[in-house]
Amino acid sequence: MDIFSRLKSGLSKTRLQISSIIKGAEFDDTFFDSLEEALIAADLGLDLSVDVIDRLREDISQKGITEAADAIESLKEILVSDLHAEKVPEEFPPKPWVILIVGVNGVGKTTTIGKISNELRNNGKKVILGAADTFRAGAIEQLRIWAQRTGCDFVSQHERADAASVSFDSIEAAKSRSSDVLILDTAGRLHNKVNLMKELEKIVRVIKKNTPHAPNEILLVVDATTGQNAIKQAQVFNDIVPLTGLVITKLDGTAKGGVALALTKKLGVPIRKIGVGEGIDDLQDFDPHAYVEAMLGDIV
Repeated sequence: MDIFSRLKSGLSKTRLQISSIIKGAEFDDTFFDSLEEALIAADLGLDLSVDVIDRLREDISQKGITEAADAIESLKEILVSDLHAEKVPEEFPPKPWVILIVGVNGVGKTTTIGKISNELRNNGKKVILGAADTFRAGAIEQLRIWAQRTGCDFVSQHERADAASVSFDSIEAAKSRSSDVLILDTAGRLHNKVNLMKELEKIVRVIKKNTPHAPNEILLVVDATTGQNAIKQAQVFNDIVPLTGLVITKLDGTAKGGVALALTKKLGVPIRKIGVGEGIDDLQDFDPHAYVEAMLGDIV
C-alpha cells in the first residue's frame, strides 16, 4: 500500500466509529454527545473534543446544515484548521543548519534521523550526524549504521561521554567539512528524569554559544500508539526546550488519529513529519488535508 492507504487503514477504527454516528443522524444533543465521545476515544482529549463539537454545532446552525455529508465536510474543515502547520524555511541559513532530535526511548528517534538524512541527501544536501545519545547502549553504533546507509558523515565519542561535548565536536566538524545540515541524536530522556532534562538544556546552551543561529530545529519524536502519554511527554519537553516541530511515528500501528490534533492544538507546535512504516522512505511531510481525509474520508 502507498503512504496514504496505510495511514487510512490505520485510522479505520476512528473513521468507522464516526461514520456509525453521523449516518442518518438528526443533529440534536444526542448526536453531538455521541460524536464528542467518539472524538475523545480517538485521542483528541476532552478539551479539544468539546471545542471541536462547539464549533461544529455553531457551524451546522449558522449554515443550516441538514445532510450528513455537509456535516462531515464542516468537521473536516475544523480539523484541518487545527492542524495547520507553518512550513520549514525553504532556504537554509548560514551553514550548518542544526536539527536537534529529542524524545523518549522507543519512539523511533534514531530511525527518524536516518530517514530525514536520506531525504536531505536526496535533495543534494551534505549531511553530518552527531551521536549525542551516549546514554543508551548501542545507540552510537545504530546511528553509525544509518550514516553509512545514507552516505552521511558521522561524529561520535565513547559511550557515556558528555553529550554536550559530542554536540560541540559535531558542530565543529560540520563547519570544517562545510556540511549543510547537522542532525544531533540525543538520549531517550524520560520526561520525569530531571537530570536528563538538564543535560538537554546544557546541549542547547553549548550549541548556541558555538553557533548563535542554532539549533534551527528542535524536533520532538512521539509514538502515535502511546496516545495521551505522547501529549504529556510533549508538554514537558516543550517546557524545557523550545520545540519547533513534531514528528509522529507509528501512525500505521494506531487505531486512533486524534493524537496529532491534540498535540498541535495543545502545544501550538506544527507537525513536520509523520511515519507510517519502517522503510527508509516511509517518513513523509505532514499534510493536514490528507491526514483528515484519512480519518474521515468516504464516511458518507
